[in-house]
Amino acid sequence: MNSNQDQFETKLIHASSSGLVEQKTGAVNVPIYLSSTYHQESFDDFGPFDYSRSGNPTRLALEQTIAQLEGGSRGLAFASGMSAISSAFMLLSSGDHVLVSEDVYGGTYRFITEVLNKYLIDYTFVNMTDLNEVAGAIKQNTKVIYIETPSNPCLNITDIEGVVKIAKANYCLTFLDNTFMTPFYQSPLELGVDIVLHSATKFLSGHSDIIAGLAVTKNEELGEKLAFIQNTFGSILGAQDSYLLVQGMKTLGTRLKQSSGSAMKIATHLVDHPLIEEVFYPGLRFHRGYPIHLRQTKGDGAVLSFRLPNKAIAKAFVESMRLPVFAVSLGAVESILSYPATMSHAAMPRIEREKRGITDGLLRLSVGLEHVDDLIADIDQALEVAGHQFVIS
Repeated sequence: MNSNQDQFETKLIHASSSGLVEQKTGAVNVPIYLSSTYHQESFDDFGPFDYSRSGNPTRLALEQTIAQLEGGSRGLAFASGMSAISSAFMLLSSGDHVLVSEDVYGGTYRFITEVLNKYLIDYTFVNMTDLNEVAGAIKQNTKVIYIETPSNPCLNITDIEGVVKIAKANYCLTFLDNTFMTPFYQSPLELGVDIVLHSATKFLSGHSDIIAGLAVTKNEELGEKLAFIQNTFGSILGAQDSYLLVQGMKTLGTRLKQSSGSAMKIATHLVDHPLIEEVFYPGLRFHRGYPIHLRQTKGDGAVLSFRLPNKAIAKAFVESMRLPVFAVSLGAVESILSYPATMSHAAMPRIEREKRGITDGLLRLSVGLEHVDDLIADIDQALEVAGHQFVIS
């Protein structure tokens, strides 16, 4: 069996050492090359590294790893998820138009509405779960369709192959934020997507310790163009963080399987609670996008959202929880409870949030590695406290 036939869990462990092996000592971990510059042996012929903004051996090992895991031609590591996303959008030119999933991460919404438009790049937000709406929004100058599936925070599902067909018919590129699923559960490039993007701060790292972004291109030509943007803007990931991300990715399979199993149990448990108005989780059979999600992924992920009646009850619930940290971000070994209205989607105006279902009672839970019975017990006691607030209000 060659390496291409290895199971994904095996690839996670060995991918980082397949392209850049430390020859002198045989170290099993990728070395951390803390050097900004590199001596050149020849006056006329430089080596593969000259300045660490343009390339660093530790970062290269990470970039080769994510390219292999996503099945792409070129991987690139950035200082944050938003720097990866914004750099991809910098492939556009003045006068271009982009279609964007309307229920997109708040930071992406902010970049598109407050920065991208300054470069005279037009945009339209569409309900990407409706392929007819996507096709109808295409303009002559549309160059990119930007997908987020499952979306943040309401876990809506986009038919990736369906959007790709529309894009190709109209000579558009497709970008996809794969943060929630990771390459362990979803392979967008195999479905025809041109660039896959990650906030690697989340599941790929998994330990709430670094900020990082990754991009993988389907072909080398697009990879060269994005590498030019990366080098020109200089928003690169440092060697130390690249090393930590390589290490974190090795345990992705084990972490994501356990967290996803727990998320399913919690989502199922919440469905029947009288205080919960709605549960959003793509693994639930009644989820509107369930059939499509089942077809294009290998798992359901570790993030779910649920709606409480109002802000006061959500506040009472959050303040009664003991185990999850109440914080921004997701995808860590510890469960993280978030309030999208003032956290992940604070950059989105209230009217736009509510249009997307991000109400004052919506909470998002990223399930970690705690024992699921402990998490459910904690949720139950917090719901009991919040229920008293409901009676009062």
